[in-house]
Amino acid sequence: MILHGHNVNQLARSFTKKLNEKISPLGLYSSQWGIVLYLHKKKQCTQIELCKYLGVEAPTITRTLVRMEEMGIVIRTEGKDKRERRIELTEKAYDMFPSWYEAATSIEIEAIKNISEEELENFNKTLEKMMKNLN
Repeated sequence: MILHGHNVNQLARSFTKKLNEKISPLGLYSSQWGIVLYLHKKKQCTQIELCKYLGVEAPTITRTLVRMEEMGIVIRTEGKDKRERRIELTEKAYDMFPSWYEAATSIEIEAIKNISEEELENFNKTLEKMMKNLN
């Protein structure tokens, strides 16, 4: 019996371990990298958006964002009302982004060597379908 979810989970663990090995010397961890990547693309978002995107609970995001704010990577400001918090990257984060991105990209390059474009395309389509089924 093949447990596809287990295999995906093991792959994610391997990616996370390798990513932490590469980016922690640059002052960032994989849990923070997901936030940085999302904010780099969106420029600004709410904590609720981050929770939905990352699939984690609000207290977890809050703790991570507090740490990132202390590190000078994000700025959190009040949104439309006092319950809403808007998040954006700092200049320091934008300055560091190329180094973090290069580290993350190097892991992906390592992971996909000897895999054809067609195999990757099929893999990505399959992952998208699996995520859609679960959401």
